[in-house]
Amino acid sequence: MDLIGAALRAAAGRPHVLLAPLPGGTVARLEAERVLRLRDWPLVATPAQADLLLIAGPDCPDLRGAVNRLWQDLPAPRVRVHARGAGGVESALESGQARLGSRAARRPRAETSDGDGGSHLQESCGGEDRGRRHDDSGGSHDEHDDGDGGRHHDAQARHGDDRADPQGEHHGARDGGNEGGHGRGHPGHERHGGHGGAMDVPGGLPMAEQGEDRDGLMLDRLHVPLGPLLADWPAGLAVRVTLQGDVVQEAEVEEPLRRGTAVAEAFWVQPWLCAAAGEPVSVGAAARRRAAAHLDSLARLLSVAGWPAEAIVARRLRDDLLGGAPVVAVASRLERFARRVGRSRTLAWMTRGIGRVSAEAAREAGVSGPAARAGGDVTGRYRQWLADVRRDVGRMEEPSPIRLAVDESPRGWWRNDDPPSAALIALLPALLNGAELAAARLVVASLDPDLDELAAARDRAGNHD
Repeated sequence: MDLIGAALRAAAGRPHVLLAPLPGGTVARLEAERVLRLRDWPLVATPAQADLLLIAGPDCPDLRGAVNRLWQDLPAPRVRVHARGAGGVESALESGQARLGSRAARRPRAETSDGDGGSHLQESCGGEDRGRRHDDSGGSHDEHDDGDGGRHHDAQARHGDDRADPQGEHHGARDGGNEGGHGRGHPGHERHGGHGGAMDVPGGLPMAEQGEDRDGLMLDRLHVPLGPLLADWPAGLAVRVTLQGDVVQEAEVEEPLRRGTAVAEAFWVQPWLCAAAGEPVSVGAAARRRAAAHLDSLARLLSVAGWPAEAIVARRLRDDLLGGAPVVAVASRLERFARRVGRSRTLAWMTRGIGRVSAEAAREAGVSGPAARAGGDVTGRYRQWLADVRRDVGRMEEPSPIRLAVDESPRGWWRNDDPPSAALIALLPALLNGAELAAARLVVASLDPDLDELAAARDRAGNHD
C-alpha cells in the first residue's frame, strides 16, 4: 500500500499557498488572491506553513536571489509555480496542485510550462471596461524541488542579489510581528548606518552586536531585513532595520527596483496615466479604481493588525468593484464594513499614536493624498481611506471625464513625473525610527506605497527624453 503517495495526494487536495508578488505583478496578485479564496486554499504568511510557492508578476532581476532563498525555506514536499500575468494564475495553480500530489514533488527536478487563462480584472483605460472581463495571457513557470538537496542554496541563490532577502516570519501585530524570523545575514553592513559587519555563523543567522540605546545603555542590536517578499507588504520594498530588543533604532529604505523591472502598467494609477496620455477616462472609472485601491490597502492593514475576517471582506469588496459590480450591489455591504472597521475600539486602540505625522509635515515632505489629509497616526490614515471609499462609491456612475488637477490618484498627486509613492517611501525612515517592530509593520501598511508607480514614472521620463 502506497501510504506516502496517499498522504501526498491528501495534502495536494488543499495546498497551503505562499504568495510572493513581484513589482509589476499587481494584477496577477489580485487574481491569485481571488482564485485562492474561491478555491478555499489557505493563503499562508510564512514559508514554514507552505507547500506551494506562487510567484506573481513579471520576472524581476533584482529579486531573483530573494525568490530563490524564499524557495529554499519551504519544507518538502514543495512546488514552485510562476504566473507572470493574471491569465496564468489558474493554470499555474492547477499545475502546482497536480505536481504536489505526485512523487516527483519529493525529487529535485524542474519543469517548465506555459499557462494561460482568463482574468476578471479590467485593465483598459476608459470607463467602458466596467462589467467586462479582460484576458491577460500571463505565462507560468513551474518548478518543484525536494529531497536531501533541497535545504542548501543553489548557485543562483548563493550568488544572487545580496540586497534582497526572503520573506520573514509574520505573526501579526497582536503577537509581536516577528518579521525576519529566518534572519539571513548579508554582507556589507557598514553601508547601513556605519555599524560594521555583523559576523555570520553557519546557517546564515546574523549574530547580534552591541551598541548604545536611547538611554546610553550598551545593548545587543541586530540587523534585520523587512521585505522585499513579506506577506501583506508592498511588493519590492526592502527596509533594513537595526533592532535593540523589539525597538527599531535605525531604518534605511534600500533603492527600489535598482536594475529596473518589466512593469508594463502601474495598475492602480492606470486611469490617470491614460488620461495624461490624452485617452478618455470617466470620473466613475477613476473613482472605482481608487476605491478598490483603498480597499486593497485596508485589507493589508487589517491582516497585519490581526483581523483576517475583515481583511477578507475588504478583498471581496475590492474584487467586486474591479469586476464591475453596480453600485447598488456593493453600497450597503461597504457601508457595513466601513462602520465595523471605523468604529472598532480595539483597532483604534492598537493603532493610536503610531506613525504620527501632521498634515503640515506631510505636505512639507511632498506627501499628498489620504496620508496628507489624515494628518495624524495610523488610526487617522485608515479612517481617511474609509471616508474616501464611501465618497468614491457614490461617484462610480459619473460619466464626465476626469480632470487631473481635481481628481487625485489613490496615493496622491503626481508632480512633474514624481509619483506620490516616492514621498511616502521617503517618509518611512523617520516614522520607523523608535517604533516597536509590530508598530513598524502597521506604519508601512498605513502608507502602503506602490513601487509600480516609480517604474511608471521612469518610463514616462524616458519617453519625454
